[in-house]
Amino acid sequence: MLVGLLIAGIVSEGAFQSMGNTISRPPQIVELVIPAGTSEKVSNGQSVVADGMIFMVGDTLELINQDSIAHTFGPLFVPPGSSARLSLDTPESLAFSCSFEPSQYFGLDVREALSPGTRIKGILLAGIPMGLLLSVYSVIAWPFKEQKKIPPTPK
Repeated sequence: MLVGLLIAGIVSEGAFQSMGNTISRPPQIVELVIPAGTSEKVSNGQSVVADGMIFMVGDTLELINQDSIAHTFGPLFVPPGSSARLSLDTPESLAFSCSFEPSQYFGLDVREALSPGTRIKGILLAGIPMGLLLSVYSVIAWPFKEQKKIPPTPK
C-alpha cells in the first residue's frame, strides 16, 4: 500500500511542479488588449487575440480597447480608448459573443485554485488502488517466482 502511495505521490507532485504555479496562484487582474487595427483584421478573417484563456476564481478580466471602434465582449461594451472589467467569481467554462474575433465568440475557463487538500486527495485516490493492485499482484506472482534449486550434497 505504501509503495502505491509513494508512486502516486511522486507522479502527482511531479505533474504539479511541471505545470508551474499557474494552477494555485492568487487571484489577479488579467489584461486583454484589443490592439489598434483589430476591426480591419477581423473583417479580413484574422484572429487578433488568443482564444481559450484560463483564469482562476477571483480573477478580473480587464479589456483594454486600443482600436478605433467600440467592441463587445459578452455583457461588456468597450468604447474606443477605454477599458472594462469582468469579475470571474465562479468556476465554469464560458463562451462569450465578441466583436474582436472572426468567429464572433471567445471561450475562457474559470477554475478553482488547487489547494494542498486537493493535492493530497488526488494522491490518495490514485495511491490506494495502486497499492492494492500491487499487493494483489505480489500475492499472485509470488508462487510463480522461480525458486533457487539447491544442488544435492555429494556423499
